[in-house]
Amino acid sequence: MLRVFEPRLSWKDKLSVLKNINKNNISGQSPTVIEFEKAYASRFDRKHAIAVSNGSVALDLSMNSLNLKANDEVIVPSFTIISCLAAIVRSGAKPVFCDVDKNSWNMRLEDVESVYTSKTKAVLLVHTYGLAAEASKISQFCQEKNLILIEDAAEAHGQSESGKKCGSFGKLSTFSFYANKHITTGEGGMVLTDSDEDCSKLKKMRDFDFNNQKRFQHENFYWNYRLGGIQASLGLSQINSLEKTIQFKINQGNHYLNLFSDIEEKIQLPLKEHNGTQNHFWVFGIVLNKKYNRADLVKYLIEKGVETRPFFWPLHLQKALNANLDKLDLKTSEMLGRNGLYIPTGKHISKRNQYMIVDEIKKFLN
Repeated sequence: MLRVFEPRLSWKDKLSVLKNINKNNISGQSPTVIEFEKAYASRFDRKHAIAVSNGSVALDLSMNSLNLKANDEVIVPSFTIISCLAAIVRSGAKPVFCDVDKNSWNMRLEDVESVYTSKTKAVLLVHTYGLAAEASKISQFCQEKNLILIEDAAEAHGQSESGKKCGSFGKLSTFSFYANKHITTGEGGMVLTDSDEDCSKLKKMRDFDFNNQKRFQHENFYWNYRLGGIQASLGLSQINSLEKTIQFKINQGNHYLNLFSDIEEKIQLPLKEHNGTQNHFWVFGIVLNKKYNRADLVKYLIEKGVETRPFFWPLHLQKALNANLDKLDLKTSEMLGRNGLYIPTGKHISKRNQYMIVDEIKKFLN
């Protein structure tokens, strides 16, 4: 079975972890975590980095740190992962869903403007599948309207928009280090900020509100969301190979585009670039025309030994939300959720594998 993704660690990654184990730096309090935070902040042009146990936690802490009220609205694209919605709901705020662009699959300024109201307090900007959202335009809009910008760059390690690094736009910016990310620690996440106050608060929130002067006296019911030293040591090594990883994924994505070029009328392919930003192909997604059934293609490919993943199901249609929002005009998010899927990418997939995968998809479509 050709998996959608399989992690591949280099000997440098393994050596970094082994050196750290030999030093017994394994807890969330180890100096390796601090070293990882400093290196990550520097890599993404931020003053502070707060390492946490996963990317969803990074979103949770960011949203909870804002002290939003029940009627405060947070704009979020409907076409994204459930953790974005969950973080807003758990913060006590009200999610307001915007649609995304049908070509880039990312939120645009016009999508944000279409749902903005006097109750809007924040925007959760999400970069999706390897292309950047309109971060500079949305950031400027937030400044003009006095809104808080939270930037989810979990799928945009090393990506830039308008010459500025993704992860450097938000008041708080979040990353995930899950196994399929361009930088991985297996599980893990990071919050970036330039605010000394936010950094101090977030560090308390991830660590039970411990006070060094009064160790076991707590003023808040916070969490244990720490990242361990072993994971941090892997992250340190991964930072150094980021450009190499990105270039590999670009080459692999461009090869897929060339192989699919003769059937573009039957499927929508990811953009090679958008608004001057080159696609990093965190995943390689395709969107079927309406006359094809995605479930049938998924079944067919499994029988041929090829694993796939469906696109995100729209947030406004999630049963967990327990709300009747199916009448919202979010046609693009719904179309992508019904008809989109991504195919195997990564170092475990050879060019020969790519030829086979594309050939089987062409056979199905024909």
